[in-house]
Amino acid sequence: MNYHLGLDIGSSSIKAALVEINSGKSIGVVQEPKEEMSMFAQKNGWAEQEPKDWWLHVCNAIQSLRKQYNINKTQIKGIGISYQMHGLVLVDKQGEPLRKSIIWCDSRAVATGKNAFKQIGEEKCATQLLNSPANFTASKLKWVKENEPDIYNQIYKFMLPGDFIAYKFSNKINTTISGLSEGIFWDFKNDKIADFLLEHYGLDASLVPDIVESFGMQSVVDQKGAEQSGLEIGTPIYYRAGDQPNNALSLNVFHPGEVAATGGTSGVFYAVTDSLSVKESNRVNNFAHVNYQKGAAARIGKLLCINGAGIQYRWLLNNLDVSSYEDMNKLASKIEVGSDGVCLIPFGNGAERMLNNKEIGTRVLNLNLNNHHKGHLCRAALEGIAFSFVYGMEILTSDGIKPKVIRAGNDNLFRSEIFANTVATLIDQEIEIYNTTGAIGAARAANLHTGDFASFSKTIMNNDYVMTFTPNKEKQAFKEAYQNWKKELELILNT
Repeated sequence: MNYHLGLDIGSSSIKAALVEINSGKSIGVVQEPKEEMSMFAQKNGWAEQEPKDWWLHVCNAIQSLRKQYNINKTQIKGIGISYQMHGLVLVDKQGEPLRKSIIWCDSRAVATGKNAFKQIGEEKCATQLLNSPANFTASKLKWVKENEPDIYNQIYKFMLPGDFIAYKFSNKINTTISGLSEGIFWDFKNDKIADFLLEHYGLDASLVPDIVESFGMQSVVDQKGAEQSGLEIGTPIYYRAGDQPNNALSLNVFHPGEVAATGGTSGVFYAVTDSLSVKESNRVNNFAHVNYQKGAAARIGKLLCINGAGIQYRWLLNNLDVSSYEDMNKLASKIEVGSDGVCLIPFGNGAERMLNNKEIGTRVLNLNLNNHHKGHLCRAALEGIAFSFVYGMEILTSDGIKPKVIRAGNDNLFRSEIFANTVATLIDQEIEIYNTTGAIGAARAANLHTGDFASFSKTIMNNDYVMTFTPNKEKQAFKEAYQNWKKELELILNT
């Protein structure tokens, strides 16, 4: 039996998955290291990781996977890679990292991006980059040029985290249009590298890696990569994408009207569109999706992030006298829709881009100390987080998104019937639940070098489908609760 290997290069851990090529069935998933990877923070707001550590954990994960499932290296016929977005890896001519990677949650380049947005012009950035340069990879590279000129002068190429792992396998440095767009290096109007941004930042165009297709023969494992990883020389790398586009792919989200939802520590709506609309570019990011192709109808992923999601429910778990999420959900289920007036605003995880980067914190409103108890708090938290998703969908709708199908991973929030039903009812859209991961999706995507998207879709339905949440027919109580929540939120935002 032959397999594809999927890798998910996260900031917390590396996950590796094997799927059987013909059926797409997941054979197993392993995680390295067992404990969460550390981040280096020399100053407040900084976050860095050592790229060589990612590679070490990748090699250990492959070894563990092969040993655990008794897989010969010759049985692994291709590799797919998913990775943490927006990171910056810098290498010299020998391919050695010149410094630690500045990763996605590092905020040192915020001012750099804001200045560029004003100086280049908001309209030009919006219509050609579909985003502000903000705190993305291009702005981080500019920060290095300004603050670490000795390092900048030694750079041969910059890479995104997934590009670096592909390089370690193959000794070939390349990237994708989707990857360049997430770093804000892509000019969508002219379908090419954003030369005007490079010129504004004074960045040498030679630092940009060669471009390969997201699906196809990107490179192959060379002798050194084989020796270190335990894979066969010549094993192809067939696919690469950032984690949010890859999560959408894992849920079979490719076409306009299809939306992927994530309900983990933070929440995400990732909606695919063929429109280059940037009406909400201050609150929504726009990237080339994995199936974006030059000269073809656009495939843009509109990404709306909600920081105050699962982390809010986890905080309650840690601070209420309850032992599990299941217990919290049982308590919440005993309370009527609307939580008897208790309203929870769940934005206590820092600034919220969809609230124009305001930091309003978590707030519990209308609590009656005589009548309300922890069951009301649990229900209000689930509803408050669900309402934040609904609020986010209203923003996406104003930017032209018309959801035809919403698919979500079977993660912590979407395991809650209260949460999922509230979102489905208020958006008036079924939510399909699938049991998959980014590493499994990346492994399956390695098979898309054949171009057979229909078989890919069947693989996901046959292996991963769990259930569908349908809108509640009795909507009035949900609507009233949402309007009460929205009124409280807007009072805060307008204060």
